[in-house]
Amino acid sequence: MTPLLPNGELRLDRQQCERTAGVPNPLEFSVRRRDATLKIGVISDTHGLLRPEVAPCLAGVSHFIHAGDIGAERILDELRRIAPVTAIRGNVDVGAWARDYPETTTIRLGGHGFYVLHDLKELAAKPAPSGVHAVICGHSHRASVRVVHCVLYLNPGSAGPRRFRLPVTLATVEIGEAGELRPVVHTLD
Repeated sequence: MTPLLPNGELRLDRQQCERTAGVPNPLEFSVRRRDATLKIGVISDTHGLLRPEVAPCLAGVSHFIHAGDIGAERILDELRRIAPVTAIRGNVDVGAWARDYPETTTIRLGGHGFYVLHDLKELAAKPAPSGVHAVICGHSHRASVRVVHCVLYLNPGSAGPRRFRLPVTLATVEIGEAGELRPVVHTLD
């Protein structure tokens, strides 16, 4: 298991990943470098609530990824006031507004492929295309960051109404000058 540091960042040894996968690693995690060329906001399970506490975590975001259970179109409208949004619909996203959003999508940001789906358990039925560097999901309301075969799996947790006594969280992914991905989970309470 890759360790999370106290500040919420993930550290992955690049050489270890290269030995494991046998290919150059597009992911390199570091706590020393703070120079990001692109900062992505990753949010999920808002269920119609965009808390004011998210604003400090999202300062400087160039793009948003919403991994479903949006709850209302106005949530995406509010995010679009800050930066462009890529969103997919989750299991609670119903109605005419939600039909415009796919169940999965792939987007390229900063030279990296991000595959977005709501429930990670659906990955077998809706597999990620080859060449993705990150799989973004939601649904469980539990934030998690892990790397499997040099692919980042990121669940930002739930930024909406508190459920199951879980913390309210979201994530950011910084892409550094050398192309490394640096995910950080932010706890809002």
